[in-house]
Amino acid sequence: MSASQAPNALVQTPGFAHYSVAWSPFHNHRLAVASAANFGLVGNGRLHTVSLVPGPRGTHGVKVDKFFEAQDALYDVAWSEIHENQLVGSSGDGSIKMWDITLNDFPIRSWCEHTREVFSVDWSNIRKDAFLSSSWDGSVKLWTPDRPRSVTTLQAHLSCVYQALFSPHHSDILATCSTDGTIKIFDLRNPAYASGPSSNAFTNPVSAAVLTIPASVTELLSLDWNKYRPFLIASAGVDRLIKSWDCRMVANSPPSGEAVGGLCEHQVPGHEYAIRKVQWSPHRADVLATASYDMTCRIWTMNPQPGGAHLLNVHDPHTEFVAGCGWSLFDEGLIASCGWDGRLCVFHP
Repeated sequence: MSASQAPNALVQTPGFAHYSVAWSPFHNHRLAVASAANFGLVGNGRLHTVSLVPGPRGTHGVKVDKFFEAQDALYDVAWSEIHENQLVGSSGDGSIKMWDITLNDFPIRSWCEHTREVFSVDWSNIRKDAFLSSSWDGSVKLWTPDRPRSVTTLQAHLSCVYQALFSPHHSDILATCSTDGTIKIFDLRNPAYASGPSSNAFTNPVSAAVLTIPASVTELLSLDWNKYRPFLIASAGVDRLIKSWDCRMVANSPPSGEAVGGLCEHQVPGHEYAIRKVQWSPHRADVLATASYDMTCRIWTMNPQPGGAHLLNVHDPHTEFVAGCGWSLFDEGLIASCGWDGRLCVFHP
């Protein structure tokens, strides 16, 4: 295990705490950061677009290209998979906004169906005209950029849904995690999702999951699909444990019709405080990154064999909660972390 005492590159945004960072799927030098004033408790938000600047001997610098103001905190950001200059952000006022970074000031679209904070957004890398949102109102919504209303509403949990993610292997499969400590898998092809002639998914949200995994006795704050093993999901949260789940294992199917199961491959004590973000590497099946309230970002190897989980690297230049981390899609081993200290760090572990 090694420790990173200083980042390869760092940029500071005074007055704004970072909640999420995302790399562009089109450009290997472009990132976006979702931020909030006053740590997201009250006040406005900002969406920052950031670029890597080549430095001497293979190093990088980081500069803020542009920022967009929002009336409430921004908790997450996702780049469009069909337009290189567009991205969506999730807001504390229950709205989702889309910006075009070639334009100034105002979002080009806005959707306002959620009744509480929208905590995550995710754009499908397969169904490239669709993205998801999840909210503290317990619902998950499916959107397309050209429609004024959501395509489908899932009443996924009875409490806050911290994250909803499309499977990177199948366009109709998605996973959610919640304050209730469960992971739920949904299949959009399920007949239960079909709307009748006198109803629609907006006015009659559906709720049946194809699989429920009781992953924790406390809140689950983050999950991620493995990019190489289609049925493997990592989860993390308030219990400070990193877990990986084989979703093919179904234990039973209760009268509700929702199958319950999931085999835990790994359970690793990950951090000193709650884990805010977990993300598998897009380059290796056995490597993932975590970000935590203990002010560190850590890199792990999760080999399938028993005892195959090990800590590889601790990155600790942050002075406040680390809320987000993200792997570069083009440069193997390059990762970004962001935190409540207003710092965005880009580094090779």
